[in-house]
Amino acid sequence: MNTVCKRMAAWLCLALAGHAPLASAQVSPPTRCIVPAKAGGGFDLTCQLARGAWQPAGPELAMAYQPGGIGALVYRELTRPASAPAAERPSAAAGGPALVAWSSGTLLNLAQGRFGRYHPGTLHWVAALALDHGVVAVHRDAPWRDLPALLAALKANPSAVSFAAGGTIGSQDWMKAALLARAAGVSHKAMRVVAFEGGGDAVKALQGRHVQVLCGDAAELTRQLRDGLPLRVLAVLSDHRLSGPLAGVPTAREQGVDVSWPILRGVYAGPLTPAATAADWGRTLRAHAAREDTLLAMRQLGLAPLALDGPALAQRVEDEIVRWRDLARGFGLVAATPP
Repeated sequence: MNTVCKRMAAWLCLALAGHAPLASAQVSPPTRCIVPAKAGGGFDLTCQLARGAWQPAGPELAMAYQPGGIGALVYRELTRPASAPAAERPSAAAGGPALVAWSSGTLLNLAQGRFGRYHPGTLHWVAALALDHGVVAVHRDAPWRDLPALLAALKANPSAVSFAAGGTIGSQDWMKAALLARAAGVSHKAMRVVAFEGGGDAVKALQGRHVQVLCGDAAELTRQLRDGLPLRVLAVLSDHRLSGPLAGVPTAREQGVDVSWPILRGVYAGPLTPAATAADWGRTLRAHAAREDTLLAMRQLGLAPLALDGPALAQRVEDEIVRWRDLARGFGLVAATPP
């Protein structure tokens, strides 16, 4: 784990320490939270928020980093038939009951069929923990001081502005960049996008000035700024200004750019997890997300409270997938056929 991740883990553990047990005595808690990307991004943050939900009565969740297609590898392992050979169900399906971090980017990929076949009921959507938002960031020494200036430069010379994305074409970072390009009057086909395996590597690329712009996420950028990274956030892609260190950053809409990007953050479980167990985990996590110490930790990261589980969350997920499918089609991307 890199230095930034260690600091983040230590800070969150301190912020969330000492609360009462929440889990049912009849149901075993999960043993791991799988981060389906490299360390340092939004999935990492999600597992950090969830890992203390069963303490002090139960264990702290172990963190397991399993990058591959921004979640595709873990999804495919967990959803393979139980009859599949053990060799085809390696890391994600072994090692005890697990939660897997997901975000709206996961739902966007499912909507495009990028993870393979999906239908309602494929997974247990255990809990949503918080609402994050997209941000537009540049290096601290970049010439652009606000979003209109960046979009003017993009319109004047699209090939001179490169975007970092935690994912490939069709990922949520790519979509945010495509929406900004559209707002600038530039075709998304003219964008220069450099793909990375997760937000952590994308931030490093911006820090090293290998790219000019990152359409990332507020929470991951907030903790990077706290650690002194030389970045400047030009806009938050939300309806209202955020709490925490980014409270002074204007929204895109305040700057005349009608783009917003809310991001659900939560955890799911694979189909081999009993439904009753997943439901119990969801109740525990919803209570954990509503605690004052957890809410404080979220606010300090610019996250908005949003604790959902059970049928309400399942319906929210399916509604989101429909919305993302329509957005993907609007950019000429292949969308999965609805089940």
